Amino acid sequence: MLEGLADMAKQHPGPHAQAPHEKGAHWWRVMCLTGLDYFSTLGYQPGIAALAAGLLSPVATIVLVLVTLFGALPVYRRVSVESPHGEGSIAMLERLLSFWQGKLFVLTLLGFAATDFMITITLSAADATAHLIENPHLTSALSGKQVLLTLILVALLGGVFLKGFSEAIGLAVVLVAVYLALNVVVVVNGIWHLFEAPHVFADWADALTAEHGNAFAMIGVALIVFPKLALGLSGFETGVAVMPHIEGDPQDTEEKPTGRIRGARRLLTTAAVIMSVFLITTSFITTLLIPENDFKAGGPANGRALAYLAHENLGSAFGSVYDLSTIAILWFAGASAMAGLLNLMPRYLPRYGMAPHWARAVRPTVIVLTLIAFLVTWIFDASVDAQGGAYATGVLVLISSAAVAVTIAAHKAGEKRWTITFAVIAVVFLYTTAVNIVERTDGVKIGACFIAGIMLVSFLSRLKRAFELRVTDVVLDETAERFVRDYTHRPLRLIANEPNSRDLAEYRDKIRQIRADNDIPAEDDLVFVEVTVLDPSEFEAVLTVHGEVLHDRYRVLAVESSSVPNAIAALLLRVRDLTGQQPHIYFEWTEGNPFTQFMRFFLLGQGEIAPVTREVLREAEPDRSRRPAVHVG
Repeated sequence: MLEGLADMAKQHPGPHAQAPHEKGAHWWRVMCLTGLDYFSTLGYQPGIAALAAGLLSPVATIVLVLVTLFGALPVYRRVSVESPHGEGSIAMLERLLSFWQGKLFVLTLLGFAATDFMITITLSAADATAHLIENPHLTSALSGKQVLLTLILVALLGGVFLKGFSEAIGLAVVLVAVYLALNVVVVVNGIWHLFEAPHVFADWADALTAEHGNAFAMIGVALIVFPKLALGLSGFETGVAVMPHIEGDPQDTEEKPTGRIRGARRLLTTAAVIMSVFLITTSFITTLLIPENDFKAGGPANGRALAYLAHENLGSAFGSVYDLSTIAILWFAGASAMAGLLNLMPRYLPRYGMAPHWARAVRPTVIVLTLIAFLVTWIFDASVDAQGGAYATGVLVLISSAAVAVTIAAHKAGEKRWTITFAVIAVVFLYTTAVNIVERTDGVKIGACFIAGIMLVSFLSRLKRAFELRVTDVVLDETAERFVRDYTHRPLRLIANEPNSRDLAEYRDKIRQIRADNDIPAEDDLVFVEVTVLDPSEFEAVLTVHGEVLHDRYRVLAVESSSVPNAIAALLLRVRDLTGQQPHIYFEWTEGNPFTQFMRFFLLGQGEIAPVTREVLREAEPDRSRRPAVHVG
């Protein structure tokens, strides 16, 4: 259940990052994984476009394709360069903000990412169930069992990830290859029907002109309805989230994974081109060959336009095979979303101290995500339409954040032309997101629930883990190690000092006060420990200790950390292990209300240092005889 947890605790790579001995997979195989989410939208995208735009559906789809190829694709090709380890645009934006505002911003984006990926799982499973129930051979037997069947599909998806991720990639390749091949047959057959009845195209063009007047009016309406078609952009964030699975060049390093980046850009471009061709062709054949009323709720083409054509034009046998393929890819579309969540969440929440240790392991996280998917399915009664708004909102917020991130990155790199280009793209996506939020407020409400849930669980987890030893390693420089080695045969006595002016009087007065308060003999050596708090919102880090001799007489161990008590406790334990002696540390009491001091520690890494240091040591070392001694005067 907790396989791989020890390695991840050291490296924080996310559960799906490749270990050094693993090669990863070819980019086209990983494309099939992200394509499960992206390509599977063909199961419902033509129907959504027909309902949103009517006769104008092909024109609106062309607008979507242009935004895909000249907007989303350049943005995410840049994201793959700037953030090649699977964190996506969230990591790029995280670097712009520090302290708690940065953490809160990341948690908000993670909430929308969770909305996107989780609704992908539940919506795709629900749509797979709809295709299953609507099959003419199964309607009577399965009618009314939508929720139960959807729950079974979600459980099976979780089972695949409990078994192992390599199985998921292999299955994705087969499902995508079969599904795209069957769609080629349906599209070619549909185009052939249009050639056999050329009046259909002429009638559609006449009706379109009569309804909208001229080309400019058509483009204007297409731009207005475009936000409703935004589900067709769903695969890009997943594409960069699964980057760690892509096989790189032999000379790749984690700092410069050139081969992985090249493979990711090929993945994004190939997927976008394939999807664009299918979006345009399927929109044309479904709009021209399916009666308008059949797209409406309760109609035979509602949510399954291509399956409708497969049955109508190619017979019941082929239609059933197409249904089976569609059901399989829609069900397994949740695999790419699950992979994205499993790669994304452990990169942030455990590092912030906002998730239990087991959240770094794959299998426990899979179980939790599956249970959440059960809850979402039950709340929305396995309805595809009810979840569509939340899905689109999650997709658009992430794409908008990516567009903003690459605009800032281009500006910092001094690339004026790219800055302007990305800024225009960002404006387009921000507009689309705003329109979608206004028209479909349910998406924001669901996203807000995910954000609130993540923040509540995160802060409760951090509160519970407040007294953990957060330091992953303690590294002493040469001078600091020499100070410590001097005390191999006698206890090291340390004074906790808050660095201020660091002048001679500060150290002289401090050492006089500590000797008086604790009755320390004059012949005993004392070494100062000074901790400077950098970013108190960080949870875990490596502690680097620098040794200094100030004013030719006072030895100081200087440390930079996110928490004073944790840094001191980690240093004391390291000194004990190096010298074999029990170190002693001396504090003075801090004035102030205990609750206020605890909140200062929780949020700012300071507060009442002495009792918190002792509590961190108590949790880290249960054996009192080996625990460093804490003195307070």
